[in-house]
Amino acid sequence: MINKRVAIILLLLFTAHSWQSKAQSQLDAYIQEGFKNNQGLHQQSIQLERSLLALKEAKSLFLPNISLLGTYTKANGGRTIDLPIGDLMNPVYATLNQLTNSNNFPHIDNQSILLNPDNFYDAKFRTSLPLINAEIWYNQKIKKELITQQQAAVNVYKRELVKNIKSAYYQYYQAGKAVAIYNNAQLLVKENIRVNESLLKNGVRNNTALTRSQTEKQKIEAAITQASNNQLNAKAYFNFLLNRSLTSDIIIDTTYFSKQESVNTTSTNTREELVQLNTGIAAYKLAEKMQRSYLVPKLNTFLDLGSQGFNFDYNSKTQYYIWGVNLQWDLFAAGKNRYKSQQAKTDVASLQAQYSQTEQALQLQTEQSLNNYNTALSNYNSAKTQLALANKYYNDQLKVYKEGQLLYIELLDALNQLTNSELQLSLAQANVLTAAAEIERNQAAYPIN
Repeated sequence: MINKRVAIILLLLFTAHSWQSKAQSQLDAYIQEGFKNNQGLHQQSIQLERSLLALKEAKSLFLPNISLLGTYTKANGGRTIDLPIGDLMNPVYATLNQLTNSNNFPHIDNQSILLNPDNFYDAKFRTSLPLINAEIWYNQKIKKELITQQQAAVNVYKRELVKNIKSAYYQYYQAGKAVAIYNNAQLLVKENIRVNESLLKNGVRNNTALTRSQTEKQKIEAAITQASNNQLNAKAYFNFLLNRSLTSDIIIDTTYFSKQESVNTTSTNTREELVQLNTGIAAYKLAEKMQRSYLVPKLNTFLDLGSQGFNFDYNSKTQYYIWGVNLQWDLFAAGKNRYKSQQAKTDVASLQAQYSQTEQALQLQTEQSLNNYNTALSNYNSAKTQLALANKYYNDQLKVYKEGQLLYIELLDALNQLTNSELQLSLAQANVLTAAAEIERNQAAYPIN
């Protein structure tokens, strides 16, 4: 029974770094589900959408802008213009009335006209269009760089999510194996209890061995409870990454690595973290140029189509149009633009230094992850050997114990060694898988859209 049990365990474990197609497709399906449902990735995607909208806004600045403008004024008092029309015309009108012997020419009062327009409106459509404006041109270029930067941020999150999903998947698998190993160990203890009860009835052994085996049974039951709890926690974390119900079932494909395959260190130049910094540098360089663009004058044109008049009159006399151009050329700003340009230049230098440091840090991470993988693989191979030896040792000790030539405490020690070896092999498997996922993350090797 022991040989069959070890054979099954070894069959379920891997020996190198290459998924069979069925296991890979199942895990990839979970990863794609994580890409679709993970809330953290959803937040990053919203930020990317925001950057795309910002680019559209920057492009719209090149197009005509049409606005409806209107004013209405009601005034009384204030400055006036006095016109002595009565003083000028009344003597003339009086003479004319005398000559014509009529009253056809009335008396006219002097006029006092308010400078503030009373009951006056002015409504118009204003169309404006930039002809020369370097700032909005650089602004559009900067927005494009920010889109690339945010896309890189989304990909960084995706790659981290892939690593976390894989690690959680392996952890859940290992937790399930631990439960199975303890259950198998409990079966062996129950068998020992049966043997000890039989030996006790036949007077070959006293009840000490039986009591010790029953105590061991209680310890394994406690270990099963702890392992089951670890499995539930691993399941909840995995489902959390996929934004599913924390108790959703997880399909475990037990077809693992079947042939050895080396893992090599590749260049880190394709890492999205470096793309982020590169686009940040490009954006700051454009910002520096934009601050120097004050040397280029701004030229806009406009066209007003409207109507203005008193008492809301609207006719051909109130209608008007005005066309013109606006020129703005900042000749003196007390060094403000120059200081802004220098600030942007220091930002570029800072990001360039950060790029160099990040590049070295990523190379260090890749080298360390490769070393960790080699160590984990070595530990796994050692654990396989230890399990084979522990299995042989337990079988030998059990045979001697049944012949009455071995203390139960020695048999129990062999059983504990066997159980620990199985647990170590399962843990070593998960460590190799996790180390391989870390290398894949550091090399940005997983294909993402």
